[in-house]
Amino acid sequence: MKRFANRQEAGRALAARLADHAWHEPIVLGLPRGGVPVAKEVATTLDAELDVVVARKIGAPGHPEYGVGAVTADSEPIYDPRVLKALNLTEEQLSHTCDREREEAARRTALYRGDRPFNLKDRDVILVDDGLATGVTARAALHWVAKHEPRSLTLAVPVAAKDSIGTFRTRVVAILIPKHFGAVSRWYDRFDQTTDDEVLKALE
Repeated sequence: MKRFANRQEAGRALAARLADHAWHEPIVLGLPRGGVPVAKEVATTLDAELDVVVARKIGAPGHPEYGVGAVTADSEPIYDPRVLKALNLTEEQLSHTCDREREEAARRTALYRGDRPFNLKDRDVILVDDGLATGVTARAALHWVAKHEPRSLTLAVPVAAKDSIGTFRTRVVAILIPKHFGAVSRWYDRFDQTTDDEVLKALE
């Protein structure tokens, strides 16, 4: 199965897949940080507005990289009940981690967006990330966007784990759906950390 050279190439491939649809006042929301370079390519091709929505992963105790849930700056956390059950965890046990990640989401939202109001009502919203593993951060972001009454909501990613796609009620568009997913980085030749400066530059 093919790989992407980098996030820009992945974004162009995704944009080509999305371009044949008639979008109504489209807005492309990148998930910072890695989803933003992908989202920029999509927004450019669709001639759409580009913005961000920040969702932060709530990691398992002792394993912060393993997401059991996610939260945005101003909405309730979304947890994966299967993972909570498997790890014998409760939402209460994760409340401090959740609060910390919510604060970080608020800080990053202010950094990237300032205090500009969101205008998503009655628009076609395309949420973009660089890949979909467990999908927990995307789910929190989608939950947040849905509260803003969009006309339609689409999750678009260059590569996705097959198991995760089936857990979404939202329409998911993915280029690669590998049988053996591994990790998002596995499907890119170059997968550098995206910086805050790169996000801000993309949003200019």
